[in-house]
Amino acid sequence: MKKNPTSILAFLCVIAILAIIYATMMPQWVSKNEEALAEFSTERALNQVKIIAQKPHYVGSTNHELVANYLKLELNRIGLETSVQEGFTLNDKGLLVKSKNILARIKGTNNSKALLLLSHYDSAPHSFSKGASDDASGVATILEGVRAFLYAKKPHKNDIIILFSDAEELGLNGAALFVNQHPWAKEVGLVLNFEARGSSGPSYMLMETNKGNETLVKEFSNAKTKFPVSNSLMYSIYKMLPNDTDLTVFREQGNIQGFNFAFIDGHFNYHTQQDDIQHLSKNTLAHQGTYLMPLLDYFSNIDLNATTATEDNVYFTVPFGFFISYPFSWVGPMTFIALGLLILFIFIGKAKRVITFREIFRGFVPLFGSIIISGLVTFLGWKILLQIYPQYNDLLNGFTYNGHAYIGAFVTLSIAICFAFYHHFSEAKTTMNHFVAPLLLWIIINALLANSLTGAGFLIIPVYFGVFLFGIFVITQHYSLGINLLFSIPALAIIAPFIIMFPVGLGLKILFVSAILTVLLFGLLLPLFGAFFKKGVWTILFFVLSIGFFTYAGINSGYEHGKAKSNSLLYVYNANTNSALWTTYDTNLDDWTKTYLGQTDHKAVGLNTLPITSKYGSGFTYSAIAPIVTVPKPTIAFLKDSVVGNNRYLKIKITPNRKVNRYDIYANTKMTFFNFKANGVSTSGQKGNRLERDDVKVLCYYVVGNEPLILEFYINKLTVFDMDLIESSFDLMTNPLLNIKPRSDWMMPTPFVLNDAVLVQQKIKRETAPLNVPVATTPIKDSTSVSKDSLKSIVQPK
Repeated sequence: MKKNPTSILAFLCVIAILAIIYATMMPQWVSKNEEALAEFSTERALNQVKIIAQKPHYVGSTNHELVANYLKLELNRIGLETSVQEGFTLNDKGLLVKSKNILARIKGTNNSKALLLLSHYDSAPHSFSKGASDDASGVATILEGVRAFLYAKKPHKNDIIILFSDAEELGLNGAALFVNQHPWAKEVGLVLNFEARGSSGPSYMLMETNKGNETLVKEFSNAKTKFPVSNSLMYSIYKMLPNDTDLTVFREQGNIQGFNFAFIDGHFNYHTQQDDIQHLSKNTLAHQGTYLMPLLDYFSNIDLNATTATEDNVYFTVPFGFFISYPFSWVGPMTFIALGLLILFIFIGKAKRVITFREIFRGFVPLFGSIIISGLVTFLGWKILLQIYPQYNDLLNGFTYNGHAYIGAFVTLSIAICFAFYHHFSEAKTTMNHFVAPLLLWIIINALLANSLTGAGFLIIPVYFGVFLFGIFVITQHYSLGINLLFSIPALAIIAPFIIMFPVGLGLKILFVSAILTVLLFGLLLPLFGAFFKKGVWTILFFVLSIGFFTYAGINSGYEHGKAKSNSLLYVYNANTNSALWTTYDTNLDDWTKTYLGQTDHKAVGLNTLPITSKYGSGFTYSAIAPIVTVPKPTIAFLKDSVVGNNRYLKIKITPNRKVNRYDIYANTKMTFFNFKANGVSTSGQKGNRLERDDVKVLCYYVVGNEPLILEFYINKLTVFDMDLIESSFDLMTNPLLNIKPRSDWMMPTPFVLNDAVLVQQKIKRETAPLNVPVATTPIKDSTSVSKDSLKSIVQPK
């Protein structure tokens, strides 16, 4: 093969193809208010977001009630009658809350099963999040979509239920309340759930199924959405992970399947003060609308009883709205056929003397060298960067504000490493010989995935194009830039998006996966890049580009308004010892936190014995002595305390004496609870009468309307009673007793943790003599079962 002087043209073509792929993943336009009233308008949806996300509206806040009332009025305004479902639920993670779901229903002409449109309206607590993306965007998408649908007066067979669920951010409690207690739940055949885990980027479709996805894949394809973005690799991984959307509750507790639509870019804004209207991408909101409208039209008219399946399909999307699928059962045979074709073409090439086994084996040297060096450099490089820039650890979600620059830096560095290895170990005339190595490696990878992660079976598609390109060469012995570019498009369209998607979705800690995937993609593009003239120059070019990305990232490694530093501060009053502390979760203190924690870092001692639940299991890092202020303690009343046989029955009421938002209840791990109830409800889905728990935590109660917490349970009468509570109010910044100075505008409250709160910690114990109240309870049925005849006496806890 002669040297190719058109390498610059080939490179520019690759860049153009990547640009087209990105541009066609989602809308690059925004519909205006002038759109026909029967069509979805992004601007009208955005106006809804502005109203809903004016202020934080977490469960228990005044704004939460205002948003609930607004949603009822908006549904009324478009001609729907609303209803409210309200009640307590206690999930299997010990989270108790009183949810308020907002519901409406549109009657169909010949209902089989109802189509449910789902989105939650509560925002994340603790971090002053306005919830514009998560999940005012989903609520607004449904409001605008239903408005347009009703205006068009399109006939439809199935009933359409609108559910704006509550307490999703706390523990999916609103969805559980609907699924387990609302009569409409049994009539639901399919759910469309609109969510967000960021503030920008394409919205990905993810299915929730208990069995197979075959029918849902087929029906989704038939609906003809304009910008579908999804693949079965995401589906397979999603099914392996602990899911946490409202739709999960429908699948697990109601055996109701459906679709999630969620965007994940701009992950650094997720659950933060920056989840506001300014950071929400209009194109992303438009993308949600392009899903809802065709799916609403389609699924409101098909038989939703026929959407279940036992088999799974591989599926993936490509630019210009193409949605391709085939059965999982094809994955293995397709892999072996690809291997057979490759072997056939190798022997044809060997017979034509254009392929030699010696050069094929030599092709593994630059391939494996590039994989190992790129993976190690990226893995260790990110570790080093975390030492150079310790502030990157401030963002608990693992994706920094300059994260995209680091993706660019390590990807271009990996490409430079590839060019360097192929410059030293491969010549243009041996490119197609060396092309066998990445093709064979990709086939081996697909063979492994066929057994362990079948949803990734579509990755064999670009391999087929590579094998055919190899076959064309060995048969014709001719190099064509046009053919090489054409056969490279599937690899760019299918594999390239994952290079960005993985670190965006899972954090920069897996940048090394993107680096390795870059090398593997380079291997599939070897007929293009391997024939580049002066690979040493290209090595230097990409190395310089990488330096440029690193420099840009370094310059933008600081904080500013809109890209704020997260920090945390809590005031903890220990009523048992009459002492108080300032404390934080931060690893890097700043001027604001040092005002209260001091200039010398003192490790938090004793504060983590009662672990406060948080998404990433964060513990307190530093603490300092704080002034003691008069924070009213809750009233603890033992309403009932009796011995029945071998069991002790307790009913305890904890009443706040200030405006509070949360109670965390703990108990010695030696205490075993039976028939446990909190505010009249048991753990949903609990098997047996024993409360299952892994540590000292019993429950976390998010308070609405300062409603007391009432606990009822049995314990063995010989068990030592040892329980604690932490009462929290989210008013640290406004509490007149503490006079906390405001944060700078380049700071924000740390998300995912209990933050900006005033805590009271105390033992749960009797303050007065027990009341002699007769007991009428249902005895527990366990090895320590109770006999009514053995009711002995009323005893006082120790």
